[in-house]
Amino acid sequence: MSEAIDYRQAHATGAISITGVSKSYGRHKALDDVSLELDPGSVTVIVGPSGSGKSTLLRTLNHLERVDTGFIQIDGDYIGYQRRGDKLYELKEKAILRQRINVGYVFQNFNLFPHLTVLENLIEAPVAHRQLSKRDAVTRAGELLDIVGLRHKADAWPRHLSGGQQQRIAIARALMLNPRVMLFDEPTSALDPELVGEVLDVIKKLARSGTTLVIVTHEIGFAREVADNVVFMVDGRIVEQGSATQVLNNPRHERTRRFLARVL
Repeated sequence: MSEAIDYRQAHATGAISITGVSKSYGRHKALDDVSLELDPGSVTVIVGPSGSGKSTLLRTLNHLERVDTGFIQIDGDYIGYQRRGDKLYELKEKAILRQRINVGYVFQNFNLFPHLTVLENLIEAPVAHRQLSKRDAVTRAGELLDIVGLRHKADAWPRHLSGGQQQRIAIARALMLNPRVMLFDEPTSALDPELVGEVLDVIKKLARSGTTLVIVTHEIGFAREVADNVVFMVDGRIVEQGSATQVLNNPRHERTRRFLARVL
């Protein structure tokens, strides 16, 4: 596997601004007035107990979940909306899909198309969105498969891959559209323990690539190693945020200390 991601130069895009975001499902408030500023090229890890709103927050960043109040911007562009005067109006689905090109998303359960080979999974989106010709998409797919160490699996079907291999392919697929931001929703939670390391190794390489990463995970040791920022959430609110050293080694909030005492 390559030692570094070198298929593109680091860039200064991918600034994320979350302002007063709330989201409810019936009477349950999944997000409660969340605000957060993330620098371009930074790596942010979101931790917290189950049901704290981590995954919901992640899904609002590419408008897989509509917010009830507040708004999200990436590089100054409103996600899922456009401003007219003092009001925000939701974009049409086609415009939302165009926005999502800039935001790669890696799910817990891989979500590869089972009827397509590995290579076909990778080239589907850039060809469909007319970002790349098929020839260029195949070339780029080969480069990304080299990065995740799986070029030899280009013609394999997803069902013939291990969970770790499928997740590495899912990461490569998300990178095909050259996103400004990459979102990871507990990318190792569906894997057997012995396969976790191979996926985390790929994400560690990405952390040095200049792409803004936002990662929901329970892997605290991994967070210590790669995160510029750690955000701790409980009951839909941000309880504590700061550097990995500050939040994980010297948390200020009692609720953070109790959580870390249970998971470490």
